[in-house]
Amino acid sequence: MELLRLIERYLKVSQMPETKFGRLAVNDPRLVGDLRRGREPGPEMIRRVRAFIKGERA
Repeated sequence: MELLRLIERYLKVSQMPETKFGRLAVNDPRLVGDLRRGREPGPEMIRRVRAFIKGERA
């Protein structure tokens, strides 16, 4: 899953805990763990995660 790879790279570079990422990006601290277990994100969640990562890099 492309989104999970994007998140994993971001977590590695930023050294942000996965629960903090999920909480800040989409208000769901279980997001990363759920994605690792096969959760399929909807288009709105994908948009929000990408926007968060893009905004954090700026």
